[in-house]
Amino acid sequence: MTTNQAITVGEYVFDVDISGPVDAETIVLLHGFPESKEAWGPLTDSLIEAGFRVVAPNQRGYSPGARPTDVAAYEIEHLTADIIGLLDALDLPSAHLVGHDWGAIVAWFVAGRHPERVRTLTAVSIPHPAAFGWALVNDPDQKERSGYFTLFRQVGKAEDVLLADDARRLRTMFGATIDASYVEPHVRLLTEPGALTAALSWYRAMTKDFANLGSIEVPTTYVWSTGDLAVSSAAAAKCGEYVSGPYEVVQLDGVSHWIPEEGTGRLSEAVLNRAR
Repeated sequence: MTTNQAITVGEYVFDVDISGPVDAETIVLLHGFPESKEAWGPLTDSLIEAGFRVVAPNQRGYSPGARPTDVAAYEIEHLTADIIGLLDALDLPSAHLVGHDWGAIVAWFVAGRHPERVRTLTAVSIPHPAAFGWALVNDPDQKERSGYFTLFRQVGKAEDVLLADDARRLRTMFGATIDASYVEPHVRLLTEPGALTAALSWYRAMTKDFANLGSIEVPTTYVWSTGDLAVSSAAAAKCGEYVSGPYEVVQLDGVSHWIPEEGTGRLSEAVLNRAR
């Protein structure tokens, strides 16, 4: 059974889904853009069946009670502090951490800056930020794939483009392989007043400091899919250079960027193999 709780972290209140036995080891799931905690429904079921407790928050900007308007409020140190604050609020000395897309970036930083709080890390789609930063500079393929960053950083224009025609382009981002039943909860959230601007502020607050994250020492699995339109093979291959702890790459052939929905079975296997 899943309960939705309002959890206070500092001055903000986060919407958090909590499932599974209260005394079990905990796995924290961090969503990306343009998704929400609802992306983790299929994976949550399998993790609970395996005996874990699962915590899935709507992150900063996605929770109405944690939606500041200042772009600087979405810098990576604040996003990272939110997760540490969530662990503190739940009296969790440490947890297994899984992140997809932007959630993976936050997970990498939590593991890098606070390794004592992370039992294991499973990063989905996005490689270590230094590997991704290297590819943005050195890999023409990654530069082309990340061209949408320019639009997303344009205040007002990005919102207009994505929300026009009943948010048609926002829905189109998920491609044709993801069922509408998975997409609509995310679209409903991001069409709330101020929500899309808050979510896009993650892109607008990006700095070159991302590339300065050091090597990750916690046991780590990186899950990458060959059908991912956002991440090049060069960026994925570079990831292991920035992990000093036990490391594994799980490659999903033909799966799109939306691994939590489209590759749930393989992702569950990867998370459980790392967490057990």
